[in-house]
Amino acid sequence: MANSRLELLKQIAHALAIYFGESCEVVIHDLGQTSNHSIVYIENGHLTGRKIGDAPSQVVLDALHNSWRIQSDQLAYLTKTDTGRIFKSSTVYIRGDNGELSYILGINYDITTLLTLESSLHSLTDCAQGSVPDTASPPRRITTDVSQLLDQPIQQAVDLVGVPAPLMNKEEKIRAINYLNDAGAFLITKSGDKVAKYFGISKYTLYSYVDINK
Repeated sequence: MANSRLELLKQIAHALAIYFGESCEVVIHDLGQTSNHSIVYIENGHLTGRKIGDAPSQVVLDALHNSWRIQSDQLAYLTKTDTGRIFKSSTVYIRGDNGELSYILGINYDITTLLTLESSLHSLTDCAQGSVPDTASPPRRITTDVSQLLDQPIQQAVDLVGVPAPLMNKEEKIRAINYLNDAGAFLITKSGDKVAKYFGISKYTLYSYVDINK
């Protein structure tokens, strides 16, 4: 049944890519393959530089860590790449017969050129100088490397505590590490090595801090 579901998703992904053209990346993540290789199918991967066998995205980690909370798909939000390209993205969660999340279908449409055109038209039609298009929230980052995937939650943890990692005391490190745990950072293979090194502690200490105050 799982294989037939995946084949159906591949058929849909191919149809979407053909319909929307080369500006639309369509990717399938297998939630049973999260150990650095969640991408099992991709169309127009040149847009983000990703390929089959590449790392999971933050969306995948969030789904794994909070699967029981997810009630609906995420549609029409913004993402971006390290090269500055902006995408209008949607995330469709696919559940198995047992109700557990099994696959994620991601659709990323490159709107970089359209935004540039929109900005140019806006400057011609708007009388107020300095006006720029506004968005409800900043674009999410699309990562192509497992190591990069940890950078954002680590920085968010540091921002939450408000103290640089080398200056953190034990309580502040515990707070930061539990934030990373809640964000699903430790679902990434070998994440403990990088996090422990970043906060200047051993892996044994790192995992002893997890849930210490819960």
